[in-house]
Amino acid sequence: MSIRTAILGYGRSGSSMHASAIEANAPFEMVAVCDIDPKRREEAAGRFGCATYDAYHAMLDREELDLVCVVTRSDQHCVMTCDCLEAGVDVLVTKPWALNEAEARRMIDTARATGKRLLPWLPARWGSDLLRLKELMAERAIGNVFLVRRSVHSFGTRNDWQTERRCGGGYLLNWGPHIIDPPVLLMGSRVESVYARMKQTINPGDVEDVFFAVLNLADGTLVQAEFTISAEPTPSWFIQGDRGTIVVRGTQVAIHHSTPPKPDDPTQHATMAAGEDGVVDETVGEDLYGDEKAIYARIADTLQGGDGYTVKPAEALELTRVLDAIRTSA
Repeated sequence: MSIRTAILGYGRSGSSMHASAIEANAPFEMVAVCDIDPKRREEAAGRFGCATYDAYHAMLDREELDLVCVVTRSDQHCVMTCDCLEAGVDVLVTKPWALNEAEARRMIDTARATGKRLLPWLPARWGSDLLRLKELMAERAIGNVFLVRRSVHSFGTRNDWQTERRCGGGYLLNWGPHIIDPPVLLMGSRVESVYARMKQTINPGDVEDVFFAVLNLADGTLVQAEFTISAEPTPSWFIQGDRGTIVVRGTQVAIHHSTPPKPDDPTQHATMAAGEDGVVDETVGEDLYGDEKAIYARIADTLQGGDGYTVKPAEALELTRVLDAIRTSA
């Protein structure tokens, strides 16, 4: 049986990563697209031969749907998601799924009341770098990890709704799910406290384009996470353990193994010897933020009774609470 699917918001993300992933997975049948832009609707009709709408309430009234993918402006996610759930449809909602904890809880409560599935979109959980790092952590490749640094940089500017607070813009909401969630997931320990700073630098608008956060995890690990404006690339991951360091730059992973020796003379700092170091260089796949087509296959499995899509609303809620704490601290 096909999964009768609609996309709500056929902009850049909706028409590319989501639509292409739906096309690539046979269980999905695109039956409707909703967008306020007539040109976008025309493109969708020509591509899929499906019905198009300029108002999503009309789409919900007229179409028999199994899934709606909400890929609109961030400030619209909560209301649209709840309306779709109340119409009896499962919902996939793109990141950031909520502007704050209150919106996240409203969606969870609505999903519970309607008995429909609520699927927060966190594709970086299947990023090629994170998957390899999970393996290295399981192998204890660098011993006990005490500091995880995660960084994304850019020196580009944008001049769209993502620079406007009233639209739910800002780099914390836009990039936070990609930057904050993976290292916390990697360490498998909840965030206990947060210190953060945010700043608007080169972009127009009234929201931040830089954020920096230090997260104290329950197991004692420190996570330093940032989106920064930089003309020089920063390592995407820099993970420190008591037996080495892992440095990730894009698809390149360098695993530095080191066993620190005891000092020759414990009373003389200058005579401490360096440990023997070995470096293993690896390359991971290009899908650093996940393979959308493979993720949609997981979504299809879940909608058909399986458990392929493992992101739980409670986990997305916890991420939202951390993003709220970062904003409060900053």
